[in-house]
Amino acid sequence: MVRIVFLDRGTIGPSVELTRPAFEHEWIEYAQSPHDEVVQRLAGARIAVLNKVPVRGHHLKQLPDLKLIVVAATGYDVIDVPACREHGVTVCNVRAYAINTVPEHAFALILALRRGIAGYRQDVIDGQWQKAGQFCFFTQPIRDLAGSTLGIIGEGAIGQSVARLGQAFGMRTLFAAHKGVSGLGPLYTPFNEVLETSDVITLHCPLTPGTRGMIAMPEFRKMKKRPLLINTARGGLVAEEDLAVAIEEGLIAGAGFDCLTTEPPPRDHPFSRIMGRPNVIITPHGVWASQEAMQACWQQVVDNI
Repeated sequence: MVRIVFLDRGTIGPSVELTRPAFEHEWIEYAQSPHDEVVQRLAGARIAVLNKVPVRGHHLKQLPDLKLIVVAATGYDVIDVPACREHGVTVCNVRAYAINTVPEHAFALILALRRGIAGYRQDVIDGQWQKAGQFCFFTQPIRDLAGSTLGIIGEGAIGQSVARLGQAFGMRTLFAAHKGVSGLGPLYTPFNEVLETSDVITLHCPLTPGTRGMIAMPEFRKMKKRPLLINTARGGLVAEEDLAVAIEEGLIAGAGFDCLTTEPPPRDHPFSRIMGRPNVIITPHGVWASQEAMQACWQQVVDNI
């Protein structure tokens, strides 16, 4: 009988109905799986289902029965794909399930930061409205989206959906050419031009060797309009210490991040210095996790199996 092992069930919301494959099988699931227990838990399994548990070459050498890894996410950087190819293990991910939830979350961050909502909410809690002595007060900057420029790094299905939302708000939308690459055609704006001219920059690209650390201090210093920087894609795309410095030095107007290099972040993470500021919003990698998106994600997992 085919054994299927789900290594990190806890990464899918408890409200999601986990339908099963129609063929006869043995199903085993764990809420979480420490890295040093991957081999033990996958012993005898033909199919592994996982979200964020890394599977590397040294694991595969000890798992001769494993034939399929199904990633319950779009990003598959946790998997050593060349090693899987070497060992005859197929890898599947899920695609296009998040074309509503990610863009909506990105714009929730953009709107909250652009209109000072987080700061004003705290000011009201702290009694600033009463102290103002009038019907309104002006402690946080408020800017419209209409007429501003949205720079999008990543031109896939999610990036395209973000562009449509931006255009609905009356924004001018630019798709950034890949960093260091020219000649991509008229649909793309040079990478540095996007940095220099955007009021909001939002990231929607995968984490690869070519995109890791793609925005660091040299890029922040090119951002002439002090934009908002939004990352709902992958931790590691932005040099996090440099982002903290950029916020502290006022090189950007604010930051909204849903994904970090280490999740959850340790106490000494660079963002611990800035996350209490009204122009910084950190959410706990929940951008993908609307009820609708999680259910669609899981259906693709089963379809892939």
